[in-house]
Amino acid sequence: MNEQKGHPKGLYLLFMTEMAERFSYYGMRALFTLYMVAALFSTTDAFQIYGSYTGLVYLTPLLGGYIADRYWGNRRSIITGGIVMAIGQFLMFASACVVKQSIFKDPLAGGTIDPSINNFMSRLFMFSGLAALIIGNGFFKPNISTMVGDLYEPTDHRKDAAFTIFYMGINVGALIAPFICGGIGTGSWNNPTHFRWAFFAAGCAMIISVAIFSIFKNKYLITPEGKQIGESPKVDTVHHNEEEIATENKPKVKNSPLRPIFCLILAIGLYIAFGGLSSTATFNDYISSAVFAIAIAIPIFIITDKTLTRTEMSRIGVIYIIAIFVIFFWSAFEQAGASLTYFAEHNVNRNFFGMDFKTPWFQSVNPICVVCFAPLFAMMWEKLGKKGKEPASPVKQAIGLMLLAIGYAIIAYATFGVKDTSKISMFWLIGLYAIHTCGELSLSPIGLSMVNKLSPARLASLLMGVWFMSNAASNILAGKFSTLFPEPGVPPRSIFGFQVNTLSDFFLIFVVMAGVASIVLFCLCPLLKKMMKGIE
Repeated sequence: MNEQKGHPKGLYLLFMTEMAERFSYYGMRALFTLYMVAALFSTTDAFQIYGSYTGLVYLTPLLGGYIADRYWGNRRSIITGGIVMAIGQFLMFASACVVKQSIFKDPLAGGTIDPSINNFMSRLFMFSGLAALIIGNGFFKPNISTMVGDLYEPTDHRKDAAFTIFYMGINVGALIAPFICGGIGTGSWNNPTHFRWAFFAAGCAMIISVAIFSIFKNKYLITPEGKQIGESPKVDTVHHNEEEIATENKPKVKNSPLRPIFCLILAIGLYIAFGGLSSTATFNDYISSAVFAIAIAIPIFIITDKTLTRTEMSRIGVIYIIAIFVIFFWSAFEQAGASLTYFAEHNVNRNFFGMDFKTPWFQSVNPICVVCFAPLFAMMWEKLGKKGKEPASPVKQAIGLMLLAIGYAIIAYATFGVKDTSKISMFWLIGLYAIHTCGELSLSPIGLSMVNKLSPARLASLLMGVWFMSNAASNILAGKFSTLFPEPGVPPRSIFGFQVNTLSDFFLIFVVMAGVASIVLFCLCPLLKKMMKGIE
């Protein structure tokens, strides 16, 4: 079969659908912690809630992927998820409409609670909205990513480029959102209702996303042969045109009925081990214990499926191993929505040639860099590929981790000797985001493409959910790391015996974590390439 030139129109439909959805997500995320600190919670509690929310957002794709693979198909799952997320954003809008002045007398320092202010209804709407966003994302996120790969033949070498284009769509939405939502919805602790317009805009974007997908899906979401994709669950068990699987002739076997019971018991045991039932556990501890327990139990449930061939198990093993390293990457990278947002608000000189550079606008630096750098990275990989020197996917991801460490090393240097109340140039923070973007482009779109290539077709959405589950665990960790951020008037925290006394100490944590993870992954690359069984 001759490979077609260009890309199918369905890719650009998915590009636009995801762009509008990511506008919704990042528009809300850019202001979420600022909204909570301005009116509802202390800084520490706000960071914990943010971590729990973003962790659960990336955990529920497991459920959405399973239901799509077994019952609904991709299309129905995407539309359902989009509608539920729109409801979630409008509940956030309702929360900001009824919110009163801050419950804290001195919110920036996490001061004493003012008993005369009751924001119960605002909190109720907020948590209801977060629940809807978490559930809706679970149906939307894994299925739209899976459909990108389904537009192409299994052996089509345009897939990596397709996922890079799709990833640009994600970041175009993320680029625009903080400017618009930050511009119309920035509130303050004495007038937090202004945040409502940011949440309203995010809800409208979600409606647009669902509308675009619903109107054009039948016309453009088709296979190279012209068949509709994503209408029903995949029932084939052949993995991507692999001769090795066809020659293994593994006899048909049935799984033990005790297998799900064993995994459920394992999950409960892990939940207890992670402190979910501790007498001192908080709400965030319940969430984090559940995320970590499920993040271990579900992959074990999948890999113990007796219908998997040896080749399939080997390739799934690569997904699992890389996912572990991805946790280290995103737990550091996702400081952008928590500690780095707080850092930008209080420790960065935001005077940009006489103009106040609003804190939420920093959230657009990363997507701007993605849109600018992604074509360059795609051309670089293509040029290296023609010379036979293109690195394997695990090598690219190890490079991504090293770039992450370098970015934090720069900001650690910039804040060395800087006091908690001092300010540094905004260009240090912009430089960090630019370097982190290069690391992201070496890791994230390559990972999406890798999961699509390595997954058995019947488990494609579920394993995409497993991939996003690593983001769930990393976002929980990101929230916990954020609580180490040094604040005025708050005693220094410590991690593994290392006391975080200064801003520089805080950023050095991520330098060491990402640097060590990168070196280990580099060492494992030859083994992982062998386990991929000729996919690359």
